[in-house]
Amino acid sequence: MTVTPPEALRTAGLPLTDLAPLLADQPDPLVFATVSGAHLYGFPSRDSDIDLRGAHLLPAAALLGLEEPEETRTTADDSDGVERDLVTHDLRKFARLLLRRNGYVLEQLTSPLVVHTGPVHAELTALAPGVLTRHHAHHYRGFARTQWRLYERTGELKPLLYTQGVSSNPARCPRRPARTLATPGESPSTSSTRASARRAESTHRTPRTPHRI
Repeated sequence: MTVTPPEALRTAGLPLTDLAPLLADQPDPLVFATVSGAHLYGFPSRDSDIDLRGAHLLPAAALLGLEEPEETRTTADDSDGVERDLVTHDLRKFARLLLRRNGYVLEQLTSPLVVHTGPVHAELTALAPGVLTRHHAHHYRGFARTQWRLYERTGELKPLLYTQGVSSNPARCPRRPARTLATPGESPSTSSTRASARRAESTHRTPRTPHRI
């Protein structure tokens, strides 16, 4: 894994800002940090903040103590009018979420917009195909429905773009679920009924009438 060049970050819509101080101001070593949110999905606006997501490595003493450590850490700042926030999970928690078919952490791990990386990040990324299941499609279907409802309620453009993004980009939905996905606002039962009807229609053959002699 390599850090994404500044030119590619600017092409993705990230404003000119030095992320190094934010990344360096962490109490524990970063495993990786990538760009998420609107910049990853391809529709940032001029006022979009920079959403950084990743993982850090807590010391063994923190994990073996009697008290539960702080596994998720959030750091936010404002640099030259650009809001930036970095949210990281301890590597142990990140691995738990990854094995629980959490699409968000999988997306963060495989984001092509990399601002900090290392050997452990490369190893995790290499393992990513092994954790993909059809349940990730369910995850994004739920996300699309939530964004669609938000669009219906507010009329804002961004939820509509998120709905379109997760519904049309196969990279966000690596395997199709066994049944046909319902359209936003449609119940799964209705979707299954339509799918069954299409299957029956495709397999039905009208018997030929013998030619009369």
